[in-house]
Amino acid sequence: MTAAAPGEPPAGLPGGPLDGVVVVDLGRALAGPHAGMMLADLGARVIKVESPDGGDESRGWGPPFAGPADAPESTYFLSCNRGKESVTADLKSDAGRLLLTRLVRRADVLVENFRAGTLDRLGFSAERLHEINPRLVVLSITGFGHDGPEAGRPGYDQIAQGEAGLMSLTGPSPDEPTRVGVPIGDLLAGMYGAFGVLAALRQRDVTGRGTVVRTSLLASIVGVHAFQGTRHTVAGEVPRATGNHHPSIAPYGLFRCPDGAVQIAVGNDSLWRRFAAVLGLEAADPRFATGAARTVNRDELTAEVEKALGAAPKAHWLAVLGEAGVPCGDVRDLAAVYESAQARSQGLVIEVDHPVLGAIRLPGPPLRFDGGGRAAHTAPPVLGQHNVSVRGWLDELDRRTDGEA
Repeated sequence: MTAAAPGEPPAGLPGGPLDGVVVVDLGRALAGPHAGMMLADLGARVIKVESPDGGDESRGWGPPFAGPADAPESTYFLSCNRGKESVTADLKSDAGRLLLTRLVRRADVLVENFRAGTLDRLGFSAERLHEINPRLVVLSITGFGHDGPEAGRPGYDQIAQGEAGLMSLTGPSPDEPTRVGVPIGDLLAGMYGAFGVLAALRQRDVTGRGTVVRTSLLASIVGVHAFQGTRHTVAGEVPRATGNHHPSIAPYGLFRCPDGAVQIAVGNDSLWRRFAAVLGLEAADPRFATGAARTVNRDELTAEVEKALGAAPKAHWLAVLGEAGVPCGDVRDLAAVYESAQARSQGLVIEVDHPVLGAIRLPGPPLRFDGGGRAAHTAPPVLGQHNVSVRGWLDELDRRTDGEA
């Protein structure tokens, strides 16, 4: 990988709506790093500051690892750090604090997801950060919020999924609470955090001053309770897990065929009539004629649907239901997803050149921009890969500033 010239952004990071924005990423594990990666995908220059003693803890998470046995790379780390630079600094040392101070002075955004109060103890409270750089936008992600009676609790996704109610809604039955198959609390906190950063940057355009954006794993999960939340806050119900079937719409879920399962989503009465015609069901049956009736009688309806689906393999049903305009789909594993022509057409698989692993494929960014956006992406960095170039950039900016004084 070609090193950036002092004073210039790294090579291979062209374009994007955040081109020119500098982000200092103190994130670790997933929530903070995911927010930083989203900003990098949008064109920001993201400088990841890591401990010299092993770096981001997710560098050690595995297996699986990739690469040589004496220099393994965690595939977990690779999932949330594309498009970044890496510098090392011990923030408990004078030299490390000096480097962070210099970076903050030149940055637009700082991202951190330490436990509440950690950055304050390191000497970088929000007040101190804004003394160094009044225009700085700070994103602070915690486990349960920066204040309140549980502010000091450590934030891990598994715990947050349970505490925020998500596991009670997920799984085959109320007796088997189940975690989502990805660390969704971390990912949502990163997404909400990046969203907040963009709003704060817009506000800074008006006020000239930065602010602190705060979110948490708890808040991010509660923020996506959606209709399940209002089932409780408005209707007074306590939602429970209903497996692979929607609690308020039917038929809407996973249905068995002789050779596997298909997913079917009949979201209104017009679709129901089309669906019933394909399967040979009586659309006007009073048990199923309306959406509310179908939901109340879901178990009977599911039995009728699966009896009809038993007459042919799933490929047949996917074809005829699709032709009839009824939303349906297969259940794919990730190998099938990443090999699909549609995923590739959307830029959801990218190839980057990693300094240790060589050419590797990564999941791609989920946003596209007509007439713009990032034209290329860079691999997640190895630990300290940009120590020289980032410090050289800071030195050059200091020389320029001294020359203008």
